Amino acid sequence: MKSEFRRLLIIFLIAVLSLFVVFPSNFSLKFNIGNFKLEQKVSLPSLNFNIGPFGFNRDASFKQGLDLSGGTHLVLLADMKNIASDQRDTALDSATQIIERRVNLYGLSEPIVQSAKTAGDYRIIVELPGVSDINQAISLIGQTAQLDFREFKESTATALIIPTLENTTSTGVTGKDLERAQADFDPQTGAPVVSFVMTDAGAKKFEQVTKRLLNKPLAIFLDEIPISWPTVNAIISKSGVIQGNFTTSETKALALQLNAGALPVPIKIVEQRNIGATLGRESLDKSLIAGAIGLMIVVLFMLLNYGFKGFLADIALIIYTLVTLALFKLIPVTLTLAGIAGFILSIGMAVDANILIFERMKEELRWGKSQTTALELGFKRAWSSIWDSNASSLITCGILYWFGSGLIRGFALTLAIGILVSLFSAIFVTRTLLRLFYKAN
Repeated sequence: MKSEFRRLLIIFLIAVLSLFVVFPSNFSLKFNIGNFKLEQKVSLPSLNFNIGPFGFNRDASFKQGLDLSGGTHLVLLADMKNIASDQRDTALDSATQIIERRVNLYGLSEPIVQSAKTAGDYRIIVELPGVSDINQAISLIGQTAQLDFREFKESTATALIIPTLENTTSTGVTGKDLERAQADFDPQTGAPVVSFVMTDAGAKKFEQVTKRLLNKPLAIFLDEIPISWPTVNAIISKSGVIQGNFTTSETKALALQLNAGALPVPIKIVEQRNIGATLGRESLDKSLIAGAIGLMIVVLFMLLNYGFKGFLADIALIIYTLVTLALFKLIPVTLTLAGIAGFILSIGMAVDANILIFERMKEELRWGKSQTTALELGFKRAWSSIWDSNASSLITCGILYWFGSGLIRGFALTLAIGILVSLFSAIFVTRTLLRLFYKAN
């Protein structure tokens, strides 16, 4: 019994902590039945902390997808004039993958990046839900980040002359030869720089170039614009730095662009528009009301069909709902309408495990087992069925998340989280409550 009470204490603490995370520090409770109206404002302690790269703000709202909160819709046009016709589809696919990687590196949630060919134009469509700094995101996506190391022509080989495409020639070392880049600081001057490491093949080429240009300037171009032309003071092979009049934020953005990969074709933005929520607040409210009605129907079904056991299962279901919502906020998960559907579906799956257990308990009782024995055997013998059904659902979620994109991935993620929490709810919460209270009833 002491062990069960300890488990009950853990469940209580998890429920309280989930309530604390889900509800903001200030909210209002409203009741409106006929002529009776009541509104009560509730104030709770706030919570805001940061631990390294992780942070949490209790008053922050749930992240919403483009279909619920709105965002930005971009159409990018790929310039294929220098790409052979039989390689344009491959170049478009490569550019789409690189832009999607950049968006993910930037930290945008549930982006939609897809390619399209229209009337001979090669386009990439990007949807960014709930972006806080749209200009920076557009700059990151639109930059081609084509890095090129160039040398001065013999007649203009001096560091005092500003390099141009006309007075320089490519050394053959480009951004494709980079293995990785990161924002750094010059140990002597403290100025922000970008340090880089070459690939093995790139290191060999870079060593030959710096050996040939020893004590001569080497121009560094980004997207055909000179950003630095330092004098080569030593032979460099594997690693080096890119210097310039950079700020710290500029070195971070440049390193991010280089790590995300150079686009195979130039990209320009041909359409940009901010869009509102396609469903609107009213549709979202109706969806949440439908979910609440569905939850109440499940609660009533368990009560009417299983009595006191159903009541304990309903308590576990409420705890399950709180824990899942808390995880959505902590991770955080970007909620779309499809994601909400996945969450509501997982509620039914959470109850499904309890039904399997209760029906198995009924069978054990019909066979003459005591309530205590029937309880333990019900959980033990129903576990294989519960595990098989949930494991197959998790595999399906994994497949949807791996091969899907956008809304499909949101649905798979919320459903997978719900399934995992439902296992905890059915096996840990419901079992503990039954062991403590069911035997006495």
